[in-house]
Parts: sequence; C-alpha cells; structure tokens
Amino acid sequence: MSAVSAADRHSRTLLTGYFLGLGAIMAVWGARMPAVQQAAHLGTAGLAMVLLAAAVGMVAGLQLGGRYARPARLPALLSTGSLALAGCLVLVGHGESLSALLAAALAFGLAHGVLDVAANTAAVRCQNAFGRPIMSGLHAAYSLGALAAITAQAPHSTLFTATGAILTGIAVAAVPVTRNLSGADRPVMPVGAGKLPLLLSPGKLWLLAALAAASLLGEGAAADWAAVHLHTLGAPTAASATAFALYSAAMAAGRLTGDRLTATFGAPTVVRAGAILATAGLTIGVIGSSTPLALTGWAVFGLGLSTTVPSLITAAGARGAKAVATVTATGYLGLLAGPALIGALASAATLSTALLLPALLAAAVAALAHRALENTTP
Repeated sequence: MSAVSAADRHSRTLLTGYFLGLGAIMAVWGARMPAVQQAAHLGTAGLAMVLLAAAVGMVAGLQLGGRYARPARLPALLSTGSLALAGCLVLVGHGESLSALLAAALAFGLAHGVLDVAANTAAVRCQNAFGRPIMSGLHAAYSLGALAAITAQAPHSTLFTATGAILTGIAVAAVPVTRNLSGADRPVMPVGAGKLPLLLSPGKLWLLAALAAASLLGEGAAADWAAVHLHTLGAPTAASATAFALYSAAMAAGRLTGDRLTATFGAPTVVRAGAILATAGLTIGVIGSSTPLALTGWAVFGLGLSTTVPSLITAAGARGAKAVATVTATGYLGLLAGPALIGALASAATLSTALLLPALLAAAVAALAHRALENTTP
C-alpha cells in the first residue's frame, strides 16, 4: 500500500469538518422543531406539512446531487451546499408563517440532499486514496456534531441564526481548501495490482438501499420513540430524555472504532455482528419492561448499527455518485417513514410490540449483510 499524501490527509480533515457541521445543523433542526411550531402557531397538520416539504426537498436534492456530483464538481457542491444549508437554517429560524416555513424547509431539504451526496461521494474517493476504511470515522464526526448541538438550550431563532452564521463563516473560510480537495481524479473503485474490480449489480445496489432503509428506520425510531418508550415505563422525564442521547453516543463510539474493525475483519462480518448485537439489545430493552434495561437496550442498538450505513455507502460508491444517491435516498425514506409506521403499529397493538419492528429489521440486516457486501468493499 502506497503512502498517504499530505493532500489526502488534509482532505480527510476537511471532510471530517463537513460531516461534523452537517450533523450539528441536522441536530439543531430536529431538536427545535417544536419551538418552530409554537412560534409560527402551527397545528400538528401544519408542522407535518413543513416536515414533508423538507423531505421532498431532500429527496430532490439527493437526486440532483447524484446527477451532478462528478469529480470536478465535488468542491463546488460541497461549498455551495454547505453555504445554502446554513443560510436556509437561518430562514427556518425566522419563519413566522406556514408559507414562509414551507419555502424555507423545501430549500433546506434540497441543500441537505446535495451536500449529503457530495460529502459521501468525496468520502468514498478519499477512502480510496487511503487504501483502508475511513468512512466510519467520517460518519462518527456527524454523530459527534449532532451530540454537541442537542446540548444547546438557547431560543430556537437565536440558535438557528448563530449556528447558521458560524457555519457560514467556516464554510467561506474553507472554500480555498475545498477547491484543492484531493482524489477527484482517482477512479471510483480502488483497483490495485492483483485486485479485481469491485462488483455491484443493479440487484445488489437495491439490496444495499433496502438495508440502508432498514437501518435508518431504526434511527428514526430512536429519535422519535425512545423517550416515549421510557416514559411509558414510568421513567422520570430526565431519564426519558437521555435515551436518544445514549443511542447517539453509542453510535458515535462504534463509528470511531468501526474503521479498525472493518480493516481487520471485513465489512460483511462487522455489519453482520453489529446487526445481531443491535437486534439482541433492542429486543431485551423492549421486553424487559424496566428503565435500566430500556436505556441499555437503546444504547446497544445504536452501537450495533453504527457501522451499517458507512459500509453500505462505501459499497454503493463502487458505482459512483448516482448509486450513493440511490442508497442514501432510500435510506432516508426509511428514516422518515419509520416513526409514522411505528406509531400506526403502536395504535393497533402496543408501543413495545411496535418497537420490535426495528429489531426485526436489524435481524434482516444481519441475515443479508454478507450477500449485500460480499465483493463490494475493499
């Protein structure tokens, strides 16, 4: 394996910053939606329309990013996407009517989708340059950014404006460095002496996408239902609020060690073992009916799923930015639809029963991990 150049190391640091900022913005967005709803005097239906507008914009942005994320365009997409996302966050923070929030949310989702594809496509190329797994560590930066942002307790308009302004300044300062992003001229697939090209048929691409949806449905369940689950068990409000934080912290910890594990054991084995752990953790946490078991279960669930999405995106990168967009867009559909599906199941049965769905999907990830990732990751 050739030595990693200084330019490649700088690119890794730069991309870490982009993932960190993206995680911070998305955490601020999600954590302050109730405050946005209250400030604009929206009902449940109005808030649902705003969230739907963001989702529509995001899917459109993912597809747009997949179409235009060519190597030479990646620096421009990273810079413009991050500036647009930060600016749209400020607009959302100052929206005082449904129409203003719908327009801002649509633009916010569009910028998010473009930046997401650009960052992940650039990350795949940077990983190729390193010749070893680094994707999990980059996604750990996203998780750490989210953890840092959800601790802030300022009024939502102030927080949105301050976050947008700070990240805009950082993005502007990073433009000259982003223009020199290394790896743009490298092939998508790492093909070295004695190595066969990585294989990724259309059927396998859609399998990767389905597993991404299954994994991210679990993340949506943790974000929207973990605290509610603890509350139904009689946990104090403070304990209930820590459920998603534990999930996120465990996921960040898993991603920080995920690259080393993947390099040692291979992505199929690591993803399969992690998904088995996630299945066991959430199942025990749900059926245990106690606060300590539930908190432990959500933490183990996050730890187990921590390497899944980075590994799936790495495998999709073998077919370029469009494949990354397909896997990411399908995964986000699971993230967006999952909480509503769990709510419907909880209405028909119980929340504990409904929360077995992400555990079952994690088991499906474990069963299909080798088929999806075999011969697709370096």
